[in-house]
Amino acid sequence: MAAEFSPEITWAELSTNIREIQNHNASNLSFEENHRYAYNMVLYKQGDMLYRGVKRLVTENLELLAKEEIIPAFPTGTTDPTMQNTEEEVLLKALRKVWDDHKSNMVRLGQILKYMDRVHTKSAQVPTTNEMGLELFLSQIMKNPIKDHIVTAILNQIRHERDGNVINRSVVKECVDVFQSLQYENTPTATIYKRDLEPPLLEASKVFYLKEGQELANSYNTPDFLRLVEGRFDAEQSRTHHYLSSQTSHPLLQILKDTLLEPHIENIIAKESGLDAMIDNNQTSDLSRLFRLCQKIGNGLKFLETFLKKSIVRRGQEINSVSAGEEFGDIEAEDRETEPSSKKDKGKGKARPKASGIEPAIKWVQDVLNLKDKFDSVWKNSFEGNRTVESALNEAFGTFVNQNEKCSEFISLFIDDHLRRGLKGKSEIEVDVVLDKTITIFRFISEKDIFERYYKGHLAKRLLQGRSLSDDAERGMLAKLKVESGVQFTQKMEGMFNDMKISADTTKDYLDHIAKTTAPEIELNITVMTSNAWPMTHSTSPCLLPPKMTEACQSFQHFYLSRHQGRRLTWQFSLGNADVIVRFKTKSHEINVSTFALVILLLFENLNDDETLSYKEIKESTGIEETELKRHLQSLACAKYKVLKKHPPGRDINPDDTFSFNNDFSCPMKKFKIGTISSKVENSEERKETIDRVEDERKHQMEACIVRIMKDRKHMTYNDLVHEVTQQLTSKFLPETLAIKKRIEGLIEREYLERCEDRKSYNYLA
Repeated sequence: MAAEFSPEITWAELSTNIREIQNHNASNLSFEENHRYAYNMVLYKQGDMLYRGVKRLVTENLELLAKEEIIPAFPTGTTDPTMQNTEEEVLLKALRKVWDDHKSNMVRLGQILKYMDRVHTKSAQVPTTNEMGLELFLSQIMKNPIKDHIVTAILNQIRHERDGNVINRSVVKECVDVFQSLQYENTPTATIYKRDLEPPLLEASKVFYLKEGQELANSYNTPDFLRLVEGRFDAEQSRTHHYLSSQTSHPLLQILKDTLLEPHIENIIAKESGLDAMIDNNQTSDLSRLFRLCQKIGNGLKFLETFLKKSIVRRGQEINSVSAGEEFGDIEAEDRETEPSSKKDKGKGKARPKASGIEPAIKWVQDVLNLKDKFDSVWKNSFEGNRTVESALNEAFGTFVNQNEKCSEFISLFIDDHLRRGLKGKSEIEVDVVLDKTITIFRFISEKDIFERYYKGHLAKRLLQGRSLSDDAERGMLAKLKVESGVQFTQKMEGMFNDMKISADTTKDYLDHIAKTTAPEIELNITVMTSNAWPMTHSTSPCLLPPKMTEACQSFQHFYLSRHQGRRLTWQFSLGNADVIVRFKTKSHEINVSTFALVILLLFENLNDDETLSYKEIKESTGIEETELKRHLQSLACAKYKVLKKHPPGRDINPDDTFSFNNDFSCPMKKFKIGTISSKVENSEERKETIDRVEDERKHQMEACIVRIMKDRKHMTYNDLVHEVTQQLTSKFLPETLAIKKRIEGLIEREYLERCEDRKSYNYLA
């Protein structure tokens, strides 16, 4: 057998057949015969000859294919985009054709050279037939100038598509697959795609998008810029998914972030058509797009949060400015007569806003609620309820709300307005929804103790005047405040409700008592207030009651003290009201007036129509303090219901004025109210008085807090003590370090604390 084998003859036969395979004539060949030729050459130690011969034939075939298929397809350098696109497509198709042809040939050769791959290549430490084919394709085809033309063609195809032209994506993908199939090292990731195609692709993309980013920022408004940029992100993701490598997605998208977003996002948000305009115009989809794009870059959300806070604070400060510019009323507007400036305005007085001085407060809170609703909608619908953005929004609202020094008073007045009886146009459920929203603004207040003082005052008025929408609504509001600020915050307010309940029972018992004895001519309905539960900021001016009223007061006082020994009753006439029937020339009316107003009216009970009382006489007869007297005379003689006549007529009360009973008074209503004490925005003097009281209370609270902490800890450093006090009081107000220091010094003087030798810490003294 050995003498019959001839390597030369065998190779000559096999090489001829290999050329036939390369020429696509394999159907006429015998697989068994060719396999035997290769088998025998390896078997008779001619594997090296076989391997080198096959390598030479493959190399020659690749050179021929390059010469006949690829090189003739090189672009001509035309500048016409359409022709350029066509030529590049032809070149890429040519490369893919050569690649498919080469792969097909290598599969057939691999089948007939299986024995060589199994025996010879391992011992000779050379690549297998398939590996050799890839290496030869890389060295013979994927080399310059072919490689440069192919890379340029792929990059140009991508640029054409970025410019809005349609390309044959499948052709580009087929060529990219060739780049990904060829490795220059024996590692799966070391492909010529990563080495030769991706770097120039990323560089070209960077140049393209740097230029485009500048053009878009200069030429387009914010919504259009955002739409185009997001479109670029979507397009590049689609590109990497369909015909580029998924490994390119991250660096390519990073280029978009670095060129389209990072350099321009701040200016784009700040544009006239930017964030503010989109919020004003309710451009939900554009705001959502802005949020999505901001999330893509490191500082994107910070930029967005910064501009959101600026927008909210600016809008809030405008609301503050409007409320600060309002003229605050200072008299009970419900009874104030609005004098039309012309005949054209007649009859419009009743349709005007709720008079009193609370309109600025109502408008301020409503405007803040509307602003909160607007940004809550943006946050929920456009910013995906992002918690970081929510914190920024709350911080901004807290900033401008606390810039309004009257925020606590305004919120309390707003709640007061919604809880008063007879609120028109809203059901209890609707009122509850509004109050829930109001609680969100309450959370922003940093000085909740000021709000507490105002709220207690307004609550007291509602309870005493019976003006609450409902007891359930009041208690529901207290429950909301308790959840927000704790039990101590509402403890005294709950005490007021308890007093009202006990007072109702006491009044019933009193009426039962006098029914069995001699009843006074005037029927009383009594509210007994626990002094430490109610805010006693109301007028305590003395008043000289007529005998009948004095008799009624003494009757109740005797009854009460007989049941509660050791207690003391102090009458608060400034908080009372009375129903009185007044006879005029035409008919009688049942009028509800304040206690002071009743005392004034009773002075005219036995006077003739032409008789008058001077201001001085009224003052001496009633003993009412001057400010209160003027206010109540104004209600009776200068407001809507003029049951007294002032001489001379006018809106202001002067010491030389005289008054007479207006017997000619007429009114279509049988019952009406005069001089109802209504809530109003405090003037600067009243506000100063309120703040002074709050400051005094804060001193006591700080001292109590310090003693409570030191009693528990026994020994603390100055810094730790200040930090602990601040932490515990933050829910009510933000104490200043200097104020805490002064309180510590005061406690040392009163020997509650002692300073240690190190001068930096304190001990508690039992």
